[in-house]
Amino acid sequence: MPADGKEAVTMGADMTLACTSDFSGLVRGKGFRTADLGKRIESGVGWTPTNVQITCFDTISDSPYGALGDLVLKPDPGCHVDADLPGDAGLSFLLGDIRTLDGAAWECCTRSILKRALDGFEKTSGLEIRASFEHEFMLPGGRETRGFTLAGFAARQDFASALLRALDGADIQPDGFFREYGPDQMEITLPPKPALRAADEAVILRELTRAAASAMGDRATFTPLVSPDVVGNGVHIHLSLWRPDGSPAMWSPEGQDGLSDPASAFVAGMLRHMPAAVALTAPSVLSYRRLVPHRWSAAFNNLGRQDREAGVRICPLTARDAATRARQFNVEYRAADAAASPHLALAALVVAGTLGLRDGLSSPPATTEDLSVLSADALTKRGIVRLPTDLEAALDAFARDEAFRSGFPERMPDIYIAHKRGEIAHVSGMSEEECFAAYASTY
Repeated sequence: MPADGKEAVTMGADMTLACTSDFSGLVRGKGFRTADLGKRIESGVGWTPTNVQITCFDTISDSPYGALGDLVLKPDPGCHVDADLPGDAGLSFLLGDIRTLDGAAWECCTRSILKRALDGFEKTSGLEIRASFEHEFMLPGGRETRGFTLAGFAARQDFASALLRALDGADIQPDGFFREYGPDQMEITLPPKPALRAADEAVILRELTRAAASAMGDRATFTPLVSPDVVGNGVHIHLSLWRPDGSPAMWSPEGQDGLSDPASAFVAGMLRHMPAAVALTAPSVLSYRRLVPHRWSAAFNNLGRQDREAGVRICPLTARDAATRARQFNVEYRAADAAASPHLALAALVVAGTLGLRDGLSSPPATTEDLSVLSADALTKRGIVRLPTDLEAALDAFARDEAFRSGFPERMPDIYIAHKRGEIAHVSGMSEEECFAAYASTY
């Protein structure tokens, strides 16, 4: 039977789970006695191929594996979380890689897919990527906003303190934590880290946020939208390029919009393949209710400056000296949400950026205006397209983009598309209210 790790947050520290972030953006795993941790790190736990087709609603999409096959989920000791939670609750889990029985990376392991993408990028560019994730979430309890206020944050101080203690157990120190604009909405940001660690921390942060809220009798939801008339919850992914010696390679004072040549090519690749990439970075039915103009998300594949509706935003610099500005400089991808596995979302951006480097692309000038008021002809002349307006269209774009697909294991795109079409089928008969409720309870 498919393994389901949803009960993880109720397990005490005498039990540990080996976990994976899957196609649905959820963390699933299998548990064992914490006393057996060393043995399990060596041997792993058994895993079933068809587990990858469990949707976010616990239905199973069409699977090429059926009841056949066996895999091993190998926990990574560098991703061991041993968190203290309110009420003497404990939570112990490790992220890991899914491998075939002969030890090879499995085609649908999201963490292995990211490793593969990073390896391709480094071989193409000779550079390294650092990334960080910003997460928005809500603690349902009313429609009062009190966005950015001290009073609004103080009302959730107990929760914030509990979450910070839990994050300490995972060696994660947030860069920022504040009350966002939406009702009972908060945002927590993480500092930049090497790309794989950044994705790992994003996965861990979500799980500990949910666990801390649950331990306090509350519930945290990262759903893209809780209702049509409320602001959404996004995930903003920051990216920068670095040389192996630790020097920054993203910024050039002579480059267009401050982008160095490799950064310009990388960003151009993200823009070219963004219509396909959103199938992986914004992969729920509700994601496309948020990716519309004037929702402070992203609706076009544009590079923008000081524009929080750009597909990719050039982030502002506060430093005055050139050396510090070079280390600060980064871009922010905004067409993402927490329905996506952080590993798979980041892999999509790395694959697209690597294609930009391979093809010698250059990014267009950054936009500075409201693109929604421009005509289709005006957008086309500038190489800007409207992003897909629903998940099915995004999946079609992914299916058609052969260059982008080539950056993933051969069968993975079709398996992923089948997974997401199973999710679409599940919600197709729901009312709008039921659909919003279903995603809010899942994410």
